[in-house]
Amino acid sequence: MLDWSNIETVLLDMDGTLLDLNFDNHFWQEFVPQRFADLHQLSLIEAKQQLQPRFKAMEGRLEWYCLDYWSTELQLNIAGLKQELAGLIAVHPHVVEFLDAVRGPGRRLLLVTNAHRDSLNLKMQKTCLQQFFDEIVSSHDFGLAKEQQGFWQTLQDYHLFEKHSTLLVDDSLAVLRSAQEFGIAHLVSISKPDSQAPVREITEFPAVEDFRALMAGLPPVASA
Repeated sequence: MLDWSNIETVLLDMDGTLLDLNFDNHFWQEFVPQRFADLHQLSLIEAKQQLQPRFKAMEGRLEWYCLDYWSTELQLNIAGLKQELAGLIAVHPHVVEFLDAVRGPGRRLLLVTNAHRDSLNLKMQKTCLQQFFDEIVSSHDFGLAKEQQGFWQTLQDYHLFEKHSTLLVDDSLAVLRSAQEFGIAHLVSISKPDSQAPVREITEFPAVEDFRALMAGLPPVASA
């Protein structure tokens, strides 16, 4: 699928791409509504009815990914609740194998996520994936979500990548569209971001179910 000889920089999303989105989906769709219901003496159904439009209104904006914002809005310690559910954090199959293989001579590897730093740090603590990356970038560092054009320009200003030789792998079609508009040449989507959900049918971008499909053409990792 990819001509790796033309790719010098690899940008990888975290949630739903490297990590199983089941953690985040369960957290926001079930765990937070239950705690919100407990706090306000609501049924779970009533809590979801109140929260869903509030969540929907923030999609694609930096606030949607900001734990501080939701802690204030919902009067819940969102970072603390994530710690409670941290046992569900899981790396997708073949991710480590891919990360090992992709770090070829001269190729740069960046983690580029909309996740808030508190969530990012928790997930790196649980998975130890930080060791593979040259840089780890949170959109909160720039004050712009990946869905916004300004994010990509700021990322390029700070990290000096060439659009024609850069690959982005992300499960969000909105993010991929934004990167495409900016001019990033190589774009791949993840068709099964949540291990507990069906494979998505994606036609807008090349899509893979797991990272083995991207490893064709990568030189094998030398054994120790």
